[in-house]
Amino acid sequence: MLQNKTYSTIQSLFSATSKGLNNTGILLLITVIIAMVWANSPWQEMYRSLMRADISFAVGNFEITEPLLRWINDGLMALFFLQVGLELKREILGGKLSTPQNAILPIGAAIGGMVFPALIYFLFNTTGEASQGWGIPMATDIAFSLGVLALFGKRLPVALRVFLITLAIVDDLGGVLVIALFYTSGISLMDLFHGLLFFGLLIIGNYAGIRKTWFYAIIGIGGVWLAFFFSGIHPTIAGILTAIAIPGRVKINKNTFLKRLNNLHSRFLKIKPVKGPLISKEQLEILEEIKTTSSEAETPLQKLEKALQPVVNYLVLPLFALANAGIHLHGEIGKVLLDPISLGIGAGLILGKFLGIVSFTRLLVFFKLAKLPDTVNWNQIYGVAFLGGIGFTMSLFINELAFANEDFIYTAKVSILFTSLIAGIIGSLILIKSSKKSKN
Repeated sequence: MLQNKTYSTIQSLFSATSKGLNNTGILLLITVIIAMVWANSPWQEMYRSLMRADISFAVGNFEITEPLLRWINDGLMALFFLQVGLELKREILGGKLSTPQNAILPIGAAIGGMVFPALIYFLFNTTGEASQGWGIPMATDIAFSLGVLALFGKRLPVALRVFLITLAIVDDLGGVLVIALFYTSGISLMDLFHGLLFFGLLIIGNYAGIRKTWFYAIIGIGGVWLAFFFSGIHPTIAGILTAIAIPGRVKINKNTFLKRLNNLHSRFLKIKPVKGPLISKEQLEILEEIKTTSSEAETPLQKLEKALQPVVNYLVLPLFALANAGIHLHGEIGKVLLDPISLGIGAGLILGKFLGIVSFTRLLVFFKLAKLPDTVNWNQIYGVAFLGGIGFTMSLFINELAFANEDFIYTAKVSILFTSLIAGIIGSLILIKSSKKSKN
């Protein structure tokens, strides 16, 4: 019975993760609305001043001073990318990406969903600084897209949610690679070397059997992140590298865990209880042993991922949305939306994502390289493909790296918000129609 409960707990992990992401999508939507209202209210100057306010961190003679906006985008968002890296590593080690048969369909769909939007953007912006924005429409916002999918509840198959989650995780990794390779300039090789040395130290710690989270936190933040911050390579990459180094192995296997637990359970029952509400010293010692045994049966990777989820979902992402979605609307919005940058992003996120995800999925199934899940139909894939056009978080993030021109940044932000809304509505309408057909 104890074994069945253990398995039940493990199986509930995916469900809990999805629920957390769904709630995050709702919270992000509320935060975006607050940011937009604030940035267009009589208190708009307060909003701008807050985001530009300098914040300093000092240790001895060492001091870093940056605006709040940069601390959020370069600092807190590193935790988001750390979580993305942990999720991806977990999926590769024992999840949906652990076997080629399961992995190839969402990976292929994600690749198509990155290539097509970039190419379509180039059709509208072939030269000059505007052409640097090709990475903006490549992204999918996992929290928002899953939030929309959650509105359908049990009317849509779990396999469809798994497909979208895996696609979005691979999509985010692609975004990280794009940032590292194409949106990094003025690299300090010495600082980069220091960052890689600290990363190597994390890898050594992993293979040496160090399982303490504080070890990876101190070196990951104080070493890898700080070195990348000064190197010129975007410091959020440090989050992915740190995730790679986090151990994904248990200290004791399942059978040993259950054997120890049963033994401790038997010992606990044999001890004569003390009078009153307290427990005996011997029972307390056994409870501590149970905690230690349970900790050894978990991987540091999964423990850290679980600890990060509420921090990222309910603090980091909402703060990012508040800091970046506060667009002061000015000028002719119609003219802004018809700008080549806006058209490139809009067409990339809506048409590019749909064509890329659907065409690559179709090709993989047609050539029998992958199989569509039994409970999923093509109309549902079409709906999810449009949900992939909800760019938001990563699109806004890459936008800040792609452009130096404030007018370009403004145009891109407006396009990202409008386009993400349209993509979400189209995807929802298709899924509503699909769920009605399935019910009939």
